[in-house]
Amino acid sequence: MTEPIDSITLPPPQDAFQEGEWLKATLRRWLDTEFLPEPVNAEIAERAAQVFVRQRMEGENELIPLVMAILTEMQGFDFSKSFYSEFAVANAVGDLLLDSLGIDRCCGA
Repeated sequence: MTEPIDSITLPPPQDAFQEGEWLKATLRRWLDTEFLPEPVNAEIAERAAQVFVRQRMEGENELIPLVMAILTEMQGFDFSKSFYSEFAVANAVGDLLLDSLGIDRCCGA
C-alpha cells in the first residue's frame, strides 16, 4: 500500500503581495529559461501570481491546495501562444515554492 504524501505548509505570509511579486519574477525567469523567452510568459507568470496572492490572503498555507488552485484557474488561460500548459505552470510553481523553502524535491525526498 502506498503512503500518502506528507503535507507541506508554507509559513504564514508576512506580505502576500511581496510573495506574489517574487513568484511572478521567479516563474517568469523559469518560463523564459525552460524553452524560449516569449511575451506570453509575462502574462502566465502574472496570472499565476494573482491566484497565489489571492489564495494566500484567504489563509491558504498548504502547498497542494495552492498548486491545485493555480492549476484550476490556469485552465481558463489561453496557452495557444505558449509551449506550456496549466499543468506545467502549476508544477513549476510547486517546485519553485519547495526550492524557496529549501526542500529537496528530488526522488521523493
